[in-house]
Amino acid sequence: MNDVNNAFDKGKHSVLIQNRDSMELEGIKDVGGFNEEVITAESECGGIVIRGNNLHVDELNLELGKLKISGRISAFIYNDKVAGKGFWGRVFS
Repeated sequence: MNDVNNAFDKGKHSVLIQNRDSMELEGIKDVGGFNEEVITAESECGGIVIRGNNLHVDELNLELGKLKISGRISAFIYNDKVAGKGFWGRVFS
């Protein structure tokens, strides 16, 4: 149970889903990858997987920790594993 509590102590994170057609997230640290069916990200509270159809990243601002997505959202999953290194992490590894 302490692991769950520690995840929430890391920082602020919020999710707003509107009519399953758009999503706004705050507390995003990195985006591991995305295509029209899956978006993976790392938040202040752990990894996130978003599944759907025709998914598009409309806005990404890692300095402010914001991510805006549009498309048909079918699933939103928290994952304790790291979502991915991101583009620059793969380039410099």
